[in-house]
Amino acid sequence: MKPLSRAAIVAVGSELLTPSKIDTNSLYVTEQLNRLGIDVVTKIVAGDDRDGLSRAFRTLLEQADLVVSCGGLGPTDDDVTREAIAQALERTLTEDPAIAEALRQRFAARGLGVMPEINRRQAMVPAGARPLENARGSAPGLWIEAGERVVVLLPGPPRELKPMVTALVDGPLRERAAGVPLVRRVVRVTGRFESQVDETLAPLYRRWRSRTPGVSATILASPGSIELHLSSRAASLQGGEAALEIAVSEAVAALGDDAYSADGRRLEQVVGDLLVERRLRVAVAESCTGGLVVSRLTDVPGSSRYLDLAVVTYANAAKTAVLGVPSALIQEHGAVSRPVVVAMAEGIRQKAGAEVGVAVSGIAGPDGGVPGKPVGTVHVAALLGSETRTREFRFLGDRELVKFQASQAAIDLVRRLLLGSP
Repeated sequence: MKPLSRAAIVAVGSELLTPSKIDTNSLYVTEQLNRLGIDVVTKIVAGDDRDGLSRAFRTLLEQADLVVSCGGLGPTDDDVTREAIAQALERTLTEDPAIAEALRQRFAARGLGVMPEINRRQAMVPAGARPLENARGSAPGLWIEAGERVVVLLPGPPRELKPMVTALVDGPLRERAAGVPLVRRVVRVTGRFESQVDETLAPLYRRWRSRTPGVSATILASPGSIELHLSSRAASLQGGEAALEIAVSEAVAALGDDAYSADGRRLEQVVGDLLVERRLRVAVAESCTGGLVVSRLTDVPGSSRYLDLAVVTYANAAKTAVLGVPSALIQEHGAVSRPVVVAMAEGIRQKAGAEVGVAVSGIAGPDGGVPGKPVGTVHVAALLGSETRTREFRFLGDRELVKFQASQAAIDLVRRLLLGSP
C-alpha cells in the first residue's frame, strides 16, 4: 500500500472565518504529522456549509494522500462534516448502533438523564468508516479509507483532538507514514530587519542545503521580531534533530545577541529566566504601553519570583507624584524623552527596592505627534546598578502595533542589559 506522504488539513467552523476565533488545531496536527514524515501541503478553513465542505474534501483528496478534518462532529444542525464527507465520497450515511449505545451510556453515567434525540447525529457513519475513540468528549472521530487515500475526521475542541491525534500518530498513521521524519526549529531574532537577518545568514544557506541531511531555511517577519524557521528531513528523527542543532548553533553565532531564543521561548520567558538565574528583581513603569510590558512579563508562570512592582503613570502629574519625576524635567524635555524615561526607571526602582528598573514612554497615535517627535516615537530605559541603557525608536503602524513594538523594545532592553551586550 502506498505510504502517506502528503497531507491536507480542513479546519471546519463558520466561527473560524470571523476575527474572534483562530484555528490552532491545524498547527498541532501539522507538527505531529511532520514527525512522521508526512508533509502538510494545504490548509483551508471551511464554514458550516455541507455542499461547500463536500467540494473542499473532493479538491483536497486530489492533492493529498491524507486529509485531516478538525471540527463539525457535534450534534447540532450546523455540524455537517459527516454529511459532507459522505457526499464527497458518494457513500451512504447510517447510524452505528454501538456508537449510539455508548452515547446513551455516557449521558446516563454523567447523570444527565435520557440522551436527546439530536445526539444520535453523532452516531451517523459513512459506509466503510472506522470509529475513533474520543475519551474526552461525546463525538467519536472517524477513519475513512478511499482507495489508497485516508480521511480522518476529528472533533474541534483541542482537549479532545490532541489525545486522539497522539493515538493516531502512535498507531495507524505511523504504520502508513512515509517514514522520513520532518523536524523543525525556530530561532527568534529582535533588533534587526528581515533583510538584515537574511543578509547575515545568506552565506550559511548553501552550506545547510549541501549537507546530509540537508537543512532548509525560511525567514518570517512579525512585529518586533524575526523568525528563522529551519527544517530537515532525515532517515531518523535523531539525525534530523542533530542536523538542526548544528544549523541553529551556526545561525545564533552569526546573529549574536540579536538571536534571543532557539528553544521555543518567547522574549518575556527569556528575560524571566535571566532574572531568576541572576537572582534579580525588576520593577516596571509604563506610559504609552498602558501595562502591556508587565502583562507580558506576568504571562510567564512563576513571574512572582522576579517581578516586584509595576505602575502605569499615563499622566505627567502621575509621573511626578508616583515616580518622583521632576515636573521641570518634563517641561524642559517632554514626557517622551530620554531624561524622563531614565527618571521613571529610577523612580520605580527606588520605590520597589528592586535591582532592575525599566520604563517606557511614547506617542502611540493616531494623534499626538509634534515636529521632531512624530507618532511612533518611543523612548525606553533600563537600569541595573550604576549602568543605564536607553533607546529611542520611531515605530510604524497603528496604535496597537506601536504599543506592542514598544513593549518588545522595553523587554529586550532589559535582556541586553542583563547579558551585558551592546
